[in-house]
Amino acid sequence: MPLEMPPSALGARVAALNDRYRHHSATAVLERALHDPEVGSLALVSSFGAESVVLLHLVSVVAPGTPVIFIDTQMLFPETLEYQRDLAQRLNLTDLRTIRADRRDTDFADPDGTLNQFDTDACCHLRKVVPLERALGGFDGWITGRKRFQSGTRSALEFFEDEEDRRIKVNPLAHWGREDLEDYIVNNRLPRHPLVARGYPSIGCAPCTSPVREGEDPRAGRWRGAKKDECGIHFINGRAVRGPLPQDHAKEDAA
Repeated sequence: MPLEMPPSALGARVAALNDRYRHHSATAVLERALHDPEVGSLALVSSFGAESVVLLHLVSVVAPGTPVIFIDTQMLFPETLEYQRDLAQRLNLTDLRTIRADRRDTDFADPDGTLNQFDTDACCHLRKVVPLERALGGFDGWITGRKRFQSGTRSALEFFEDEEDRRIKVNPLAHWGREDLEDYIVNNRLPRHPLVARGYPSIGCAPCTSPVREGEDPRAGRWRGAKKDECGIHFINGRAVRGPLPQDHAKEDAA
């Protein structure tokens, strides 16, 4: 069962954890977070996207029995589903949990599967946010692969975050750069997502992901043309962050 505590206590714990592990490596943060009673029970949430193999491999080495939650939006690329099956087998992920939106919800809110064409936020909420919230109900926190370099809204990312006074969010790779990821993949001979070679450095649902041209931001292909660069499963100040934050929010950025 998740640890119970007053809201103010969670924020204090997160601050203490960031102070304790501030100078630790990604591997040390991950390993100790998985065994630190001050953190509680954790699950890794993975999209099995372009960079996911790094954190999945780290978890498979540090604590292979860690629950891994994969959100199948039922709009993913076939290559992502194939990659997910391949990695789960290669890395011997023993507690992989594939979650999907409740069919009753999709039948009501998106019966013809076209919601993404009219309201991408509503589609993400239906197919990602709600199923993930249900899946995380039995955990004290979750592990993400977010990194500071990925976009301006992540530039102040810490190892530990307080998610709306409900759960802890752990970001072991927060300080890694693109070159660190590349070196890790090469040195450990890890398989890459097949779409990376076809110009997809950031991969989401098929209808909302396009190739990225040379010189563009790696996330430029996500929801191209829309004022949106997050799916909504990360929050700040009690709301989903779906785009760049105003400058005065830089220090509290948790997207």
